Amino acid sequence: MRRRNIRSDRGQVALEYIGFVPILLFVALCGIQLGWIAYVHEQADTAARTAARVEAQHRGRGEAAGRAAIREGLPATITVAAGADAVTATVTIEVNTIVPGLDVPDATATAVMPNDDPKGP
Repeated sequence: MRRRNIRSDRGQVALEYIGFVPILLFVALCGIQLGWIAYVHEQADTAARTAARVEAQHRGRGEAAGRAAIREGLPATITVAAGADAVTATVTIEVNTIVPGLDVPDATATAVMPNDDPKGP
C-alpha cells in the first residue's frame, strides 16, 4: 500500500492572522481619529458660542470665556468682533492626526449673538 502525501495546513491560520492584523489596526486608528475630529469640532463650537454670549453681555471678556470653555491644551485661536447689533466669535482649533498620511483641516466654528451690552461696541 502506498501512503498519500497529505500536506499539513499547520501555520496557515497564523499567517492569515498576521496578514490581517495591520488592516484591523488601521481600521481602529481611523475610528479613533474620527472620534477625535468630532470632539475637536464640538470643542470649537462650544468655545465660539461661549465667547460670543459672554462678549455680548460683558464687553472684553469673550475671548477669555471661550478659552475657559474648551479643554486645556487644545491650541485654539479665538477672535471676537463686536458690532452695534451683534457679536461674532470665531474659533479655530488644530486637529492632530494619528493616522499616517492623513491631512485633516483645522476645526473652525463661528457663533453670532445679539449684542446685549447697553454701552454698545
